[in-house]
Amino acid sequence: MADECFRHPRLAAIYDPLDPDRSDLDAYVRMAEEFEAHRVLDIGCGTGVFALLLAERGIEVVGVDPAEASIEVAEGKPGSEAVRWIRGDVSALPPLQVDLVTMTANVAQAIVDQRIWHETLWRAYESLRPGGRLLFETRDPARRAWEEWNREESHCVAEIRDVGTVESWVEVTDVSWPLVTFRWTYVVAPDGQVLTSDSTLRFRERKEVESDLIAHGYVIDDVRDAPDRPGREFVFVARRPEAG
Repeated sequence: MADECFRHPRLAAIYDPLDPDRSDLDAYVRMAEEFEAHRVLDIGCGTGVFALLLAERGIEVVGVDPAEASIEVAEGKPGSEAVRWIRGDVSALPPLQVDLVTMTANVAQAIVDQRIWHETLWRAYESLRPGGRLLFETRDPARRAWEEWNREESHCVAEIRDVGTVESWVEVTDVSWPLVTFRWTYVVAPDGQVLTSDSTLRFRERKEVESDLIAHGYVIDDVRDAPDRPGREFVFVARRPEAG
């Protein structure tokens, strides 16, 4: 099930304005061009930011996400008709043959259930044409990113058009390795409604991810550094081997 910040209509509507700088996606756009991807499956597409960046470049995109409210936000954006939006998890995917499957931002780590994680890797593999690639990022556990997730370092007050002032911050609520749970709190004007969204991420070691990919038939082409968080994240590039 998707987190409240993606499922709640009021929170989904302010998700993009609260995080307007998505330059982290630039590297993924460049890699889609590097791999000459003409058809892309974006797993966990959320409000559609990345899917629409690809569609603007003439790439055929399928975006899948279980959060109804986020998909509705995506469908309301200019150019959304160029993307095929699917409500659901990977089990809802029709047969596909794409050049590239992506999971940007926290998507891979948000799949905390190991059974669902392995199903996702399998479904992605089945959706790729022979020679197609899977591309996703995950934080390096050794960097202990959650130690920076506190109110002091995350507190923000933003003015959002047609909404007003939104105050937000994040706090870690539990660390039960390899799971880290945290809570975002939002105070939304004009009525001062307080909304919260709990999230859990699974921190996987590089060797664990590599073993999982190999077990599902992938060839690991590269493990890159995340340009927006150098030294803090792994960017995996895995490939479905050519037939025969």
